[in-house]
Amino acid sequence: MIGVISVYIFIIFVALAGYRLNSLTLTGAITAILVGAAVYTGFKLEGLALLGAFFASSSLWSKYKSTAKKSLEEKLAKGGTRDWLQVLANGGAASLFSLLYSIHPDQTWLLGFIVSLASANSDTWASEIGSLSKKNPIYIRTFKRVERGTSGAISGLGSTAAIAGSFFISALSYFLFQLNLFFVILIFLFGYIGNVIDTLFGALCQQVYVCGQCGITTEKKSHCQIPTTRIKGYTLVDNDMVNFLSGFMSAVLAIVILRFFW
Repeated sequence: MIGVISVYIFIIFVALAGYRLNSLTLTGAITAILVGAAVYTGFKLEGLALLGAFFASSSLWSKYKSTAKKSLEEKLAKGGTRDWLQVLANGGAASLFSLLYSIHPDQTWLLGFIVSLASANSDTWASEIGSLSKKNPIYIRTFKRVERGTSGAISGLGSTAAIAGSFFISALSYFLFQLNLFFVILIFLFGYIGNVIDTLFGALCQQVYVCGQCGITTEKKSHCQIPTTRIKGYTLVDNDMVNFLSGFMSAVLAIVILRFFW
């Protein structure tokens, strides 16, 4: 019992440390505590270690050369400090699979848990590292170069980072959960596919606005202190929704493949 209490104290401490370091807002820290508790309920310390590796590496890349990324904040809906929606977007699916595993321990839920984190990590590394590319990315709808920070655009550096991000989680999960090679390959493959799904949703479905004052295209609903006008995308499909759906869908696809071949 003392050991369990110690773990929850540690989860709270880490979340509050994230808040003090401006990696999380206050609501983001509270949500991170709930996500951590859900993950521990299902996958114990191994699950927490994997979740922690994702958030730690994501925060590290978010802070890396943050000054050079400053101009991107005008296009992005939110900055590097994660609020509760961003925490749920990246950790909500992992929490769901953890709770399912606690109710019915099955390898499929373990796969879903790890793939959702691999997808989130792949996408985050692609965004944070890819934004430092010397060349502007290519928009997948027009195959023309667009400004950095445009949803649905890809670059060579970003794609390489996406592969590395998925590999990082799959390799770490191999050691934490003693997985066989087939599982590791599925995690790596569908973690990267999650990033691809995110890019497709970003190009085809995600909301984009234009500022009537300065003309910039942005994910923000207001700019230059006036409301922006939506020019693309569907209602409710913002970056947080895209992140959640891409991670959840890639995890479900991986589970389907596992069920078919296992």
